[in-house]
Amino acid sequence: MKNLQLPLTEEDVRGLALGDAVSLTGSIFTARDAAHKYLVENPDFSRIPDIRGAVLYHCGPVIIKREGRYVVTAAGPTTSIREEPYMAAIIEKYGIRAIIGKGGMGPATADACRRFGCVYLHAVGGAAQVLASCVKEVPSVSMLEEFGAPEAIWQFDVIDFPAVVTMDATGASLHQQVKAHSEAQLRKL
Repeated sequence: MKNLQLPLTEEDVRGLALGDAVSLTGSIFTARDAAHKYLVENPDFSRIPDIRGAVLYHCGPVIIKREGRYVVTAAGPTTSIREEPYMAAIIEKYGIRAIIGKGGMGPATADACRRFGCVYLHAVGGAAQVLASCVKEVPSVSMLEEFGAPEAIWQFDVIDFPAVVTMDATGASLHQQVKAHSEAQLRKL
């Protein structure tokens, strides 16, 4: 397990390889469909956090307010491929260092990871409560009124958030390797 302190540097990211298990400590930001569209289409920076060099988490969390504080009760990953039309531009524009999600992403994202120094981290689906337990604080939320809770940009301060590198900064993708292997096995059958 590689323990990574956020924010990540390009050197941190380029030192990771496919299959590396990582543990993240620091701030991450959730982003789903509405946030990705907003980030690409002339965002108003007075309304969103500075995400340059950040980690984006494809997640629609379940959050309650208790005693004036936001508490994350479920924070599982959502399918990332939906963000493929936006992700390469966001990596380039904001210098994003890591994306967390499930299912992997396509060739445009893999190429942006290679060119700009970013990795895709696979989080375990079905473990939403376990992953929520890694969220220790919710310092901010942006676009809550406009997007609603699942689509808002939440800042999570996490400790020991687990993930696995499945797309690295060389452009290699474990998802594509598994697909190619499966297709080869299918042809043999």
